[in-house]
Amino acid sequence: MPCKRKEEVTLLREQNCSRQILLIDPDEVFCQVLQEVLGTGYKLRRVSTAKAGVSQLDSAEIDVVLLNLDLQNGVASNEDILAMMRLTSEQKFAPPMIVYSWDTRRKKAIEGFRQGVVDFLEQPLDVQALKSRLDSACRRADLTRDLGAAQRMLSSNRVAGLLGNSKPMARVNELIQKVSEVFTSVLITGESGTGKGVVARAIHDLGQRAKQPFVAFSASALPESLIEDELFGHEKGAFTGAIQSRRGRFEEARGGTIFLDEIGDLALPLQAKLLRVLQERSLERLGSNASHPIDVRIICATSRNLEKMVQEGTFREDLYFRISVVRIHMPALRERTEDIPLLAEYFLKTFAQAHNKRLHGFSLGFLQALAEHHWPGNVRELQNVIERSLVLADDDEHLSVKDLPQELQDFAIPEELAEGSFHESVRAFKRELVRSALRMHSGNKLQAARKLGISRCYLHRLLNQLSIAPVAVEEDSEETATQVVPLSRARSRDLSIASRVV
Repeated sequence: MPCKRKEEVTLLREQNCSRQILLIDPDEVFCQVLQEVLGTGYKLRRVSTAKAGVSQLDSAEIDVVLLNLDLQNGVASNEDILAMMRLTSEQKFAPPMIVYSWDTRRKKAIEGFRQGVVDFLEQPLDVQALKSRLDSACRRADLTRDLGAAQRMLSSNRVAGLLGNSKPMARVNELIQKVSEVFTSVLITGESGTGKGVVARAIHDLGQRAKQPFVAFSASALPESLIEDELFGHEKGAFTGAIQSRRGRFEEARGGTIFLDEIGDLALPLQAKLLRVLQERSLERLGSNASHPIDVRIICATSRNLEKMVQEGTFREDLYFRISVVRIHMPALRERTEDIPLLAEYFLKTFAQAHNKRLHGFSLGFLQALAEHHWPGNVRELQNVIERSLVLADDDEHLSVKDLPQELQDFAIPEELAEGSFHESVRAFKRELVRSALRMHSGNKLQAARKLGISRCYLHRLLNQLSIAPVAVEEDSEETATQVVPLSRARSRDLSIASRVV
């Protein structure tokens, strides 16, 4: 694709990803000016009245509501404003609201709606402060939206380990639906704790053999002699202590599914015996030459690299091709962080019922810490964290940062910390870091992203979030010294801006 075409596609993506801000203000000129100074990262939808704003919430996906408390000239009554504020405070997944006014006394009046109203700004508006508040409110909107999706998905009775809106999980669910309808071998790969066993069970439950046995076996913890006995069984007298015949796991799963976890841990001699069973669809118990036919579907899983093991000669190539007719890869939890709220919500409901607790939600700080953690133990680790936090929680309503294990608390921003100079300093540092990299490479975004050690896509998001204008970057223009732009709502409606916006 030509470079120019790539830039056009990137620009379109950025425009489509703009944050949707519902502005409730009667002044159309003010809306135009505000849109200009906020930049392309935000898309303003203006309505003149709070009553019209309510209908917009019902018909459009809004990230944040920006409400003028100084609606004048009979455009809206105080009752309309109160109704709008009450809506965002009472609805569980309503978008957060930021209000602004010339009269600072109004700040006291809205404290009763603190759940829905997340911030109060004084006029004239400080643009940098407004952007900071909008970014924070948008993050809150993302978290609450994910929680809403979690509850909708949970209500549809989907398998817990397969919950997710992410693209990797969408692909996993698609493959499960397809392979469950046919009788073929499946190999599930992925790190430990990603839910490979859950996938195997889902394939069985959705298939025609759902009413038949599902037998799971892991080869990771038993010696070779015991594994052979467990899988294929033995006859009476086959060895010392074999006082009666015993069926193995394959025979127990007759007509259904056998799930062999950590198949890569099988020793080579056992791999050969397993291959023979799969090829001939029959087995011989230990101490017997009699053949027992089997009708069983085999699903295998591994956290090891079988292709590399085949090259090293530690795993049979013919067995590898036999068990991997269809491959399903389970992504690590850090590769699908957008699914964390859904999984956390499920585990919270499960353990709250099991431990007779009434907790029903999370604080934003709690969810932010979950999103920032690396999760080396994947979904299994998340499950343990939620159960531990619930058991030790002091609050009767929701889990908060103090309920997290100490290693996760290090990732959390203290919930009592208001937006202030610290976040503004971090924002300024990020902006200077990005601009410095761009200046060093003459505005080349790809080279700048490499210098910063980030992807080009993330760099584009930073340019939007930090309000770094592309023209200023390419021409290496000087940073403007003006940080505050007074957006006066004077009766003369003179809304001209005297300085540049950075």
